[in-house]
Amino acid sequence: MKNRLVQKLKEARKEKRKLFCAYLTLGFPRLSVTEALIPALEQAGADIIELGFPFSDPLADGPTIQFTSAQAIEKGVKLKNAFELIRRLRRRGVKIPILFFSYLNPLMHYGMTHAIREMHQSGFDGFIVPDLPPEEGHMWEPWAKRLDLSLVYLMAPTTTHHRMRMIAKRSNGFIYYVSLRGVTGVRNVIPSDLTKNLRAIKKITRKPVLVGFGVAREEQAKAMARLSDGIIVGSALMERMRNGRGPIRRVISLATRLIRAIRPEA
Repeated sequence: MKNRLVQKLKEARKEKRKLFCAYLTLGFPRLSVTEALIPALEQAGADIIELGFPFSDPLADGPTIQFTSAQAIEKGVKLKNAFELIRRLRRRGVKIPILFFSYLNPLMHYGMTHAIREMHQSGFDGFIVPDLPPEEGHMWEPWAKRLDLSLVYLMAPTTTHHRMRMIAKRSNGFIYYVSLRGVTGVRNVIPSDLTKNLRAIKKITRKPVLVGFGVAREEQAKAMARLSDGIIVGSALMERMRNGRGPIRRVISLATRLIRAIRPEA
């Protein structure tokens, strides 16, 4: 099976179509909701799913993702739940590219090479480890490549030009650009240096650049997608699940509006 993420990125480039990546916290509010949401988002037009494994001591996550992670941890969510869930969805014909998002500690505790094998066997297309810098990630890159998994690295507004070049070369699939100085969460304004930084990245790589952190409203989504190859939305979706009944319906409603904002033809 070819890497679904790579195929999706190729299709989007050919069609000049902006990408929508949805972040979900595994097991919030329940594993059954996560399992139902992934195919629902695929049906709604999402391009990529970023499935976040809950961790008790995150470096980059703001209050919303911290809350959802704490709730999932209290319910006893384990790494094996992620692998089992994706296996079931793949057997049911779910084709959307799915990336596993996890901090390094849970993966090292599980066994990094064992975790990478499980990702491949269960049907993940790649993984993102926000606290894994390329200097340390090089030891896992051959494993990922051997199993046709994309290891995606992050860039930030504070990334130096030298590191931009290194990350652009090493990130596999796309580049995750963190638009903010700070943690995840809904923001009211677009960072003033976003345009300058994205142009600098685009000058050194042809790889797709997706923008995450702070995307919550249609006008923000439209503006960020205009400058990049797509957007990643997490906290805004999780906030919809956290506040109100009918979490699946509420998430799909917001995701659909954001997808239409970046792809009016959708």
